[in-house]
Amino acid sequence: MRAVAKFGAVAGLVSLVLTTLTVPPAGAAHPADGLTSAIAEAHGTAVAATRAAATGIAFGACPEEEGLPKPVTCGTVRVPLDYAKPSGRQITLTVSRVRASGPSAKRQGALVYNPGGPGASGMYFPMAAELPEWKTIARAYDFVGYAPRGVARSAPLSCQDPADFIKAPTPAPTHPSPSYKQERIAQAKAYARGCARKAGAALRHYTSLNNARDLDVLRAALGEKKLTFMGASYGTYFGALYTTLFPSHVRRMVFDSAVNPDPSRIWYRNNLAQSAAFETRWADFRAWVAKHDATYKLGATPKEVARSYERVRAELALKPAGGKVGPGQLHAAMLSVGYHDDYWPLRAHALSAYLKGDPQPLIAQTAPRPDTAKETENSNAVYTAVECNDAPWPEDWQTWDHDNTLLARVAPFETWDNAWMNLPCAFWTAPRQQPVDVRTQPGELPTTLILAAERDAATPIEGAHELQRRLGGSVLITEEEAGTHGIGGGGNACVNAYVEDYLLHGQTPVRRASCAPHPEPDPVSLDRRAEQRKLPHAV
Repeated sequence: MRAVAKFGAVAGLVSLVLTTLTVPPAGAAHPADGLTSAIAEAHGTAVAATRAAATGIAFGACPEEEGLPKPVTCGTVRVPLDYAKPSGRQITLTVSRVRASGPSAKRQGALVYNPGGPGASGMYFPMAAELPEWKTIARAYDFVGYAPRGVARSAPLSCQDPADFIKAPTPAPTHPSPSYKQERIAQAKAYARGCARKAGAALRHYTSLNNARDLDVLRAALGEKKLTFMGASYGTYFGALYTTLFPSHVRRMVFDSAVNPDPSRIWYRNNLAQSAAFETRWADFRAWVAKHDATYKLGATPKEVARSYERVRAELALKPAGGKVGPGQLHAAMLSVGYHDDYWPLRAHALSAYLKGDPQPLIAQTAPRPDTAKETENSNAVYTAVECNDAPWPEDWQTWDHDNTLLARVAPFETWDNAWMNLPCAFWTAPRQQPVDVRTQPGELPTTLILAAERDAATPIEGAHELQRRLGGSVLITEEEAGTHGIGGGGNACVNAYVEDYLLHGQTPVRRASCAPHPEPDPVSLDRRAEQRKLPHAV
């Protein structure tokens, strides 16, 4: 979602980086051909995994463009573009690793991590081994990150010129006019055409099912008989697909901030649910700002804070800050407050400074960055391709217009922004899949661990409850009265203790447990925080 991944999380790493049948088109082959393809893909995955196990991964110095310091090392693993043709075209996925820091006799293998998206890279994950919250786990495990297919240097996808993708300033009407809707429909059609033109026949192979298959090939390449995996946000979804496709290959799995895996929710209805949940989290932010009115002067009540925000939006519509920050850029940046409350002081400070006559903090936090345009456009392209390919979407504009117009009456904060981001799926030309019915029986899997924040907006807690119902023997840990998206390895010692007990010893509560919320962010002004820490302002 512009600057923030839709179903992506950095978990506690914010300190590091603030049925498989294809839906046939009209006149296509009988669905039985899809079943034949699924069987071929299962065989192809086994072939690719055997090949990867024999080849392994040659880890060495990381390329400079990865920006990863020693002792992190990098390598690659080759996977089939099309698992039904395992000896056909191969693509290369980039992988990063830092070795377990503890005694070799106590090493438990590789912990593979995915931060979500779709479209996010986990290449930075080995750097987490140096964080206090992760050090104990890092003594026992190699920390392994990777860029999924399509992301960064892993057979990258692109749908349009990056410079066009970050054009600014842009509007962001809460209740768009008919003419504005027609403009966005035209943009969505053009974007879908761009994806098809640039990727060609390969476009159909960027799916969550293939991400799960790639994960099994990576497991084999790492020399692991069984997989230990931690997925955040979208990473929980293809992790859940993995448990359904490869239950005998699972050792331990942590699902942090779970996507609702109900096939009927993938992906159109999950996005509607996300928009509704963001309204609650936006209210939480405004209540926090109002409580600290002495610091920010944005209003002593949530309604007054909302009026201050709307005043900023209105002024930016008339005169974009720095010539680049309009309502669209402001709103995209403000969506981050729904993901992580570490952003609350940053965004509140920027709004406060702007209304006092200083637009620089707002510009620094919201203006498009040409130096990251390629990365941002790539991430959005992968997000779009995976979600559009994964499932059927409404193909008539009337359905989108009806559903989002109704929702925006009660949840205006994210609704239309979310709709515009996903609208290319209404005009997608690649074949759609029917989502797999994620489901395992008690005893089929080892115990898996699910983490959820009670007020998570990006992946509402109902998704965690649904995932637990579907994965036999799974255990749910809930952070009460909190809304951080991605809580493992973060600021809650109670949650981290459960993760450590599970990953290090395989120990969990019987079925469910809860933790008190982590402390609210410090409302002290950024000027004072920077002075205290002797650090420059951070976006």
